[in-house]
Amino acid sequence: MIKRSFIQQLALRFADKSPLIQVILGPRQVGKTTGTLQFLETYEGPSHYCSADATLDNTGLWLEQEWQLALSKGSNTLLVVDEIQKIANWSETIKKLWDNSRLKGGMKLLLLGSSSLVLQKGLTESLTGRFEVISVPHWSYIESKDAFGYTLEEYLKFGGYPGAQKFEGDFDRWFSYVKNSIVDTVIGQDILFQNPIRKPALFKQAFAILCGYPGQEVSYSTLLGQLQDKGNTDLIKYYLELFESAFLFAFLSKYSEKIVQSKTSSPKIIHMCPAFYTLQTGPRSISDSDKIGHAFDSLVGADLWRSFPQNTFYWRNKNHEVDYVVKVFDQVYGIEVKSGKKGPLKGLGKLKEAYPYIKTVVVDKSNYESFAKSPILFLEQFAQ
Repeated sequence: MIKRSFIQQLALRFADKSPLIQVILGPRQVGKTTGTLQFLETYEGPSHYCSADATLDNTGLWLEQEWQLALSKGSNTLLVVDEIQKIANWSETIKKLWDNSRLKGGMKLLLLGSSSLVLQKGLTESLTGRFEVISVPHWSYIESKDAFGYTLEEYLKFGGYPGAQKFEGDFDRWFSYVKNSIVDTVIGQDILFQNPIRKPALFKQAFAILCGYPGQEVSYSTLLGQLQDKGNTDLIKYYLELFESAFLFAFLSKYSEKIVQSKTSSPKIIHMCPAFYTLQTGPRSISDSDKIGHAFDSLVGADLWRSFPQNTFYWRNKNHEVDYVVKVFDQVYGIEVKSGKKGPLKGLGKLKEAYPYIKTVVVDKSNYESFAKSPILFLEQFAQ
């Protein structure tokens, strides 16, 4: 049985006598609940698991009742609350219960959720200084290779959601499962249900458009022009923020020492799940060399974003570009991605002319596995 790395993180953090609230954030259907239940099977202390999916009462009263059930098993019980974002004003209730419990001897608490925007708002507004976050992303190439024997090409076509693997022999079933059971649920429950969107159909259309641009820089006006409705760039930016909050995409800014220039740049679209491109283009199109290039570029970007969120960028100066620029503490790296034959690397040269302190490296299919296992070690070892 495959066990994701966050299970070990849970074991280490709950080994403390008085741990902070642990919060697991990540997309749907990637094993957050399964991994948590695997952890509970080996957890040595008393525990109580509950899910907001299993109740019609989405008020703080339900939370208080589950808290009391946990307390009945002992003052140091580990309480696990799944899909916490579905409870109204959950953060205020948790704050009250947590602070009272600390005064009386303690409770260990683990919260799971699949809506970053909703959870982050509650955490920062009510639970400042009381929590730690554990991020659980889509399944990586390394995990999928170990679990299912994926090749890199297979992962680029179908990777990200382990539950979809059994349907890959029947594309219609695979498409239906990923689109209807996962994506539509995320959009409907984690985004539209939690956020005001005047035209849901337009929002869903925006998702389909974004699926067609993996690893590509696209202007807000270009994205807006493809929507079948009038709008403005503020609408597009709002949509992108919501998609990113649900762990579907990341949107990179252009690297610049001037923050204003970086924030006003066109976004580079990164698919956090490579299968999104297949949803839009079909599985055969990934055999096209240009499309493989875009998909592979996006994959490397997703790996970098997971390792260095908020510190991953792209770079462009007129006709010269570099796929990614990453800030790691006081060092900056430029990364060029090559999916086929290596060509001229003029972009990296121009980047070093502009910023001599930047170290550069090329990621291609021959060294991708080494990169994917540990981007930071790869950059430290091979960038020059």
